[in-house]
Amino acid sequence: MDSQSQIRSDVATYYAGKLAEHGATPKGVDWNSQESQYIRFDQISKVINNSSENQFSLLDYGCGFGSMFPYLKDRYKQIDYFGFDIAPKMISEAKAKNPSCPVDRWFTSEPSQTFDYVLASGIFNVKLGHSESEWKNYIRDTLRSFHSLSRRGFSFNVLTKYSDPEYMKDYLHYADPCALFDFCKREFSRSVALLHDYQLYEFTILVRKEG
Repeated sequence: MDSQSQIRSDVATYYAGKLAEHGATPKGVDWNSQESQYIRFDQISKVINNSSENQFSLLDYGCGFGSMFPYLKDRYKQIDYFGFDIAPKMISEAKAKNPSCPVDRWFTSEPSQTFDYVLASGIFNVKLGHSESEWKNYIRDTLRSFHSLSRRGFSFNVLTKYSDPEYMKDYLHYADPCALFDFCKREFSRSVALLHDYQLYEFTILVRKEG
């Protein structure tokens, strides 16, 4: 098994354990509360350049049990939502909790089709026992997938290295926001935004495609 496959397998096992322990709750996807989860959704959804009445497609990459689906559906009536997660039990839970979303819009392997937008919340935080260099390569490779999968833009969040040292944990990854901003600017688009002004120890990057 190569490094990328091992990381995905380890992460899927970790989140399956969280789901088994906490059920389909914010803690089941390793968040503290629904309030903090929705703050994150507010930030990453800023990449969407659509009125509430215009139709567009969106892939929730690392969707967990699909908690972003009702959040987005309340705000964008014409959204074509799709969810992908590497943990099959998460997808089973997502289908059960979101019966209004067609079952064929949930994936356990990365889809081959493209979408207007790709959003990812929290998928780069839990590095477990993997080295910093392995994890950084994993992030860059996954961002390249976002770029290939999206037509109009993508967004993601990461824990920030500007966190209080006494609260930082060894199994989590704390990224350099400037380094990821630079990577996205050089590799994907001239239209990149770094959001680091909200009340969580993380940042969000928005990448908008030109043309």
